[in-house]
Amino acid sequence: MQNFDFNDDDDKKGKGKREGKALKEWDCPSCYANNPTDEPISEGEELRCNYCGNEFKTSFTDAGKLRLKEL
Repeated sequence: MQNFDFNDDDDKKGKGKREGKALKEWDCPSCYANNPTDEPISEGEELRCNYCGNEFKTSFTDAGKLRLKEL
């Protein structure tokens, strides 16, 4: 049996920081193409889709999910 003990402080640890494996690919929200990258994606980076050419600025949610805003 696993222990699923959760403390409210656990949710506050590392808030705003990406945890886990570095993100090295993204899916274009315009054409849905998968775009691999050589370097891990960072906050505030500008990305261009290799297929449709649209450009996006990156941000991350508190949970570490990638968000893309079209430029």
